[in-house]
Amino acid sequence: MQHTTEIADSLGPFEWETLKALMAPQPDRSRIHDAALRHLLGANLVTVEADRPSVTAKGRQVVICGSPKLWESAA
Repeated sequence: MQHTTEIADSLGPFEWETLKALMAPQPDRSRIHDAALRHLLGANLVTVEADRPSVTAKGRQVVICGSPKLWESAA
């Protein structure tokens, strides 16, 4: 879990915004930042199949771990 926490702490606002967008049932492509998507792909937090990005199991763990941080930034 420590490694997941470190990843969550290292993500910037665009990476978080992209992860949140991809977690939606119908992702809004306008909220997906290309540079952030490349970073998330490199960290194995996102995968792309049939030209559609989706969050990996590791990415979901990072979102769960970072959720309190997301709520703080939304306030």
